[in-house]
Amino acid sequence: MITIRDVKAILTAPEGINLVVVKIETSEPGLYGLGCATFTQRYLTVASAIEDHLKPFLIGKDVHRIEDIWQTAMVSGYWRNGPEFNNALSGVDMALWDIKGKIAGLPVYQLLGGKCREGAAIYKHADGSSKEEVEKNVRACLEEGYRYVRCQMGLYGGRDHKIVKPDHALDGAYYDPKVYRRGIIEMFEHLRSTIGWDVELIHDIHERLTPIDAVGFAKQLEKFELFYLEDALPPEQIEWFKLIRQHTTTPIAMGELFNNPNEWMPLISGRLIDYIRIHVSQIGGITPAQKMISLCEAYGIRTAWHGPGDVSPVGHAANVHLDVSSINFGIQEWNGFKDEIHEVFSGIPESRDGYVYPNEKPGLGIDIDEKMAAKFQCENVVPAWTLARLPDGTSARP
Repeated sequence: MITIRDVKAILTAPEGINLVVVKIETSEPGLYGLGCATFTQRYLTVASAIEDHLKPFLIGKDVHRIEDIWQTAMVSGYWRNGPEFNNALSGVDMALWDIKGKIAGLPVYQLLGGKCREGAAIYKHADGSSKEEVEKNVRACLEEGYRYVRCQMGLYGGRDHKIVKPDHALDGAYYDPKVYRRGIIEMFEHLRSTIGWDVELIHDIHERLTPIDAVGFAKQLEKFELFYLEDALPPEQIEWFKLIRQHTTTPIAMGELFNNPNEWMPLISGRLIDYIRIHVSQIGGITPAQKMISLCEAYGIRTAWHGPGDVSPVGHAANVHLDVSSINFGIQEWNGFKDEIHEVFSGIPESRDGYVYPNEKPGLGIDIDEKMAAKFQCENVVPAWTLARLPDGTSARP
């Protein structure tokens, strides 16, 4: 029996984004696994959950018992389904799948049933301060071989709106929802008239609208034939997806903020979304993700895993292994990597001509240089974009 000998949280920020990687060392000399536990905004809490709670729970356990470890760890604190602990458990779960692949001498995708496709189609982000700048950046993506592009103008909710604040208004990322909506409609009119219809376009509302405005906005966007509209509403307002579905055929993607099965089950069983967009580490790793894949397949829903810069390369590798082995794969968000990330991680999945490919190494196929990781220290700050405010200063969803 091969058992867990040690568990550690590795904190690093090669691109200036806080990452959390779990390393599980085993009783077999030289055999270890890596997993992603990245919750950028609460990375210290996740690290504590790993080191102070999961580590003593895991020492001595059989590395092969992934399902039992996941289930017992999830309820070991009685209360569950919070993002901090889910991410901590995800790091453990991915590391155990990595170990199992190494023992078997197979990539993780082989353990999940083998390939359904050689590479996973990916989309890239194109932002800009004007519709002309967005067009320029979309064209740059097309020249790189991308056929799917997420288009934003001023990132989430727009920027530089002419806003008259009340006296003594608090600091924050101010935006005007009506100005934002009008600007995005104009942006897509411009993109379709200049670039045409051969590129698949995506937009992320990022929960910046009231429910009824989100319904109307989705309807307005229908004429542009988006690949999908993302995160129209926060998890607290999922009942409103029924109205969105009734009023438009714009494809809907949702799930980036989901932690709890009770959040996604109504949307899946009601066929109210077309793509599930969860952050794999946010729900606990590969083990729950593969179950979600099967559930979504039964309801005709495809996957579009969250894949921004605040997913570690280990997490991106896990995404890609799930992508190539899932029959109902839809699209993969792909942020790309700066040179610094390659100083810390090796075996990162490679992207070419709009597809990303897993390597053929056993496990997740990725490794980390802990000494180099330590050189890129994390910083405990609150991201400005999370402090969204309406023109009168009211706090808004980010």
